[in-house]
Order: sequence, then structure tokens, then C-alpha cells
Amino acid sequence: MKRVSQLLALIIATAMLVTACGGAATTAAPATQPSAATQPPAATQPPAATQPPAATEAPSEITVVIANDPATLDPQVSEDGNERAVNDSVYETLLTRDADMNIVPNLATEYSQLDDTTWQFKLREGVTFHNGEPFNADAVAFSVKRIIDPALNSEQASFFATLSGAETVDDYTVNILTSGPDPILPARMYWLKIVEPKHAQGDADTFATTPIGTGPYKFVKWDRGVEVVIEANPDYWGGKPPIDVVHLRPIQEESTRLAALQAGEVDLVFGLLPEQIDQAPVAVHTPGLEFPMILLYNGEDSVLADVRLRQAINYAVDKEAIAEAIYGGLAVLADGQILTPGHFGYNPNVKAYPYDPEKAKQLIQEAGYNGEEIRLESEAGRWLKDKELVEVIAGQLTEVGLNVKINISEFSNYLEILFDKEHRAPMIFVSHDNSLLDADRTLTAYYSCEGTAPSYCNPEVTAMINAARTETDSAKREQMYHTIIQTAYDEASHLYLLNFENIYGLSERLNWTPRLDGRLLYATMSLK
Repeated sequence: MKRVSQLLALIIATAMLVTACGGAATTAAPATQPSAATQPPAATQPPAATQPPAATEAPSEITVVIANDPATLDPQVSEDGNERAVNDSVYETLLTRDADMNIVPNLATEYSQLDDTTWQFKLREGVTFHNGEPFNADAVAFSVKRIIDPALNSEQASFFATLSGAETVDDYTVNILTSGPDPILPARMYWLKIVEPKHAQGDADTFATTPIGTGPYKFVKWDRGVEVVIEANPDYWGGKPPIDVVHLRPIQEESTRLAALQAGEVDLVFGLLPEQIDQAPVAVHTPGLEFPMILLYNGEDSVLADVRLRQAINYAVDKEAIAEAIYGGLAVLADGQILTPGHFGYNPNVKAYPYDPEKAKQLIQEAGYNGEEIRLESEAGRWLKDKELVEVIAGQLTEVGLNVKINISEFSNYLEILFDKEHRAPMIFVSHDNSLLDADRTLTAYYSCEGTAPSYCNPEVTAMINAARTETDSAKREQMYHTIIQTAYDEASHLYLLNFENIYGLSERLNWTPRLDGRLLYATMSLK
């Protein structure tokens, strides 16, 4: 308790480091995704004649709170949870995951591997995009080629690093090609959203602001900074969803989100604060996949080039006290890696760096550190208690003798810093989740010299990541991942922090069970 109390005091004291600013709780199981196996086809719905006249029914509506306005609604560019909160119900993928996170058919009804580099998908017939254009093999081939085109500069590039192209076989058969054997290609198809080619090849701004997919909800409008509105697709191949209209409203301030929930103005808040659980009409917390962490730049020109300084940073941060004091115990220590035990490739032998400030001071002295400024780049308000977390970390690093200065930027400027491969900041706060449930996604993005946001670079580790990606022997591939994670841990590739639980606040009228992957699928929701 003494450490927690000290930490709470430190939260206040370390605020001065910032140099620039841009219901009862329950635990629930994941919800089932509507899929070919679980969702009845539209033809099985009761005939229109048996339904009450539409004019006599008031549309059922819900309001969902998202943290920020989406940066874009292009489903193949962004890796933003606010964008996904809209597009996961507007666009669809060839394959999806059920309640137990098993991969099951969706827009594809079956698939098979023809050879080491060719996977064939049979497509669902009779599906149309929201603008009336047909869903077919041409749309799939176009979507594959678009997302791997370097000109798109997709933030999702690490999801699809092995894809080399696609070719149509007939109207409802498509082959997806890889640069080498890819044992997790089906998992990648859970992420690749299928876009309508004519719309995507039109005006870029129009495409990025008016999504058109095949999903259970159709885009209505985007009033920037106010709301995004989507409505139930009456012609959806899986049947019209129960809720007619969904309003997605950006509210950045956590207390404002709670107040809106308490007032009955909104029905679902993702990212409820731990201390707000007892104040919500209904609160649900479930295991999650989110990992806040800090990238540590190990380049020769970095102040953190010496591995002893990076190790010292890991020893200096009291992660247990942070989990309790900031997150109310609804977080667990990251096991020296950015994976959960549920991810393929997780190394059970690697554990968290222990809190040992004296060890940290010793390593700092051995490294010959002379007080050089270490800039910690961050943003504020996009992830759960991110500002407080960064301030406490900076305070604890200062206590062991490191000269850490926080720079908080507006999100657009922060992204420029994060993806700037030529001028890496010594420390960059990020939050990462990997619902591919395979180590390749995380390792490609954050452990590889070729990643989308690389700070840690070891050519031997990068070579192992690339080799493991095409290894079809699962036991050998798993061992390769264990070696990679152990090596990166020894070299303190990141400041490994915590793994969050997902916390949701619900109105009393909303029926919904969250999913492990954190997706908000409105077709699985209903009103009491």
C-alpha cells in the first residue's frame, strides 16, 4: 500500500514534466459474431406481410460513445479503433471469428490451400454492396491489390506483409497469392475489408468519408466532431439486424462520457475508467488484448543505444503499483512481451522485469549516462488514462536519475512522429492490440527493422521474423517466436508495461455481450 500511495502522490508531482501539450461490475464471455453458420439468411425472415406496417413503428436507435472522431473512414488505411467502431459493421471480410475466436466463413463460404503460395476462396453468391454493385471475385482481387499497394501507405501494412496479389478464377472464386508460405493467411482474411472497386477508384476524399460495404449497417452521414450515423441494411444477406440506427458520438473526456451514460443520453461507452464502474448503470469488464508500451530507440545515434539504459528503464518502472493505483487492478503485468498467453508464439518463459530502482541506478551508472535529455513523445486522451500513465512513468524514470522530458502532441502530429522512420524519438508511447492472435502481427510491426513504426532494430531478429512468417511447421515456427521474444527481452526492445482489461458502460436497456477481440458489432446487440 505504501508503494501505491507513493505512486498516487507521484501522479501529481510529475505533471510538471510535461513540456508541450498539443451498476455492479460483472465479467462476461465474448459475444458471437453473426456469420454464415449462426445468422439466418434473409430469405428465412418472416414475410413482409406478417410484420406490422413500417409507418407504425418507431425506429430503434442506440448511441455509442467513441473516444475521438475517426481520422478517416477508409477501412484499408487506418489502424484506428474509432474507425473500426464504424467500419466493422459497414464493411465485411472473407472470414470472421466466432464467440470462441475460431475462424469461420463470412463473405467466403469455404477456402483451401492449393500450394505453398496460393489460397483459393469460394465466395458467397447474391451479396451486393450498399450502392447496388455486386460482390464478386473482382472486388476481392481489387481489395487485396489495393491494400498491398505501397502508394496507399496503409497503417495496416504489417497485417498483410506476405500478400503478393490476387487473381480471379471465375465470378465467385478468387486465388490470393503470397510471397512465400503463409500459415496464418486465414487469420489475415479476418482483417482485410472488402471495398467496392468503383467507389474506391473515384474521388479519394469521397471514398474516405462515405463508406460503402456489404455489411449489416449502411453509412448515413458523418458530421465531423459530432457524430457518425449508420442504419440497418434491410437487404443484408444475413438478415436485417435488430437495432435500426446507430449513432457514434465522439466524447474524449471520461467524466463527460459517464455523465452522458448516467443521463440516458448514450447506451454504450467503451473505455470506462476503473473508478467509474460502480457509477455506471451497468458495467462489464472482460479480458482484453490492449498493451500500452513505450518504444525504445536503439539506433547508434540514440541516447538509448546502450542496452543497459533500456534495461534500466524497465527496472525503474513499478508496473504493479501502476496497475493498482491508475487502473484499479483491472490490468495485469505484460510478461516481458507484447502478447497474451492466447497468442500463438507467446513465450511462457519470459516474465516481466521486476521493479528494482537500485538495479536501474546501477545500470545507468555503468552505462556512463551524463544526464542527456531523453524525450518521451506521447499524445493525450486517445487511450485509457494515457496522460497519467506517461506522467507517472516519466516521474519514476526521473527518480532513478534519467533526464526525461515529455512532449505531448495533437494526434495528427503524434502520428507523424510515430511513423517517422528517419528521425526516431528516443521514447514513444503507443498502445497496441493484436486480434490476429498470432505473434507475426506484433513482431512485424514493432520488433522488425522493417516495421511500420520501428524503434528497436536487430537485423538478426528481423531475419527470424521474416523466416517464421513462412514456416509451415507450427512447432518450429513457435520455437522461432520464443527465440525472438527472448532476444528482444534481453535487449530491452521496449518498456513493457501492462495488458488491459476492456471496461464497458452500458445503459440498462441494451443487451450485449462483449468479445475478446474488442469489436463492437451492432448486429449482435438488441434492446430489452
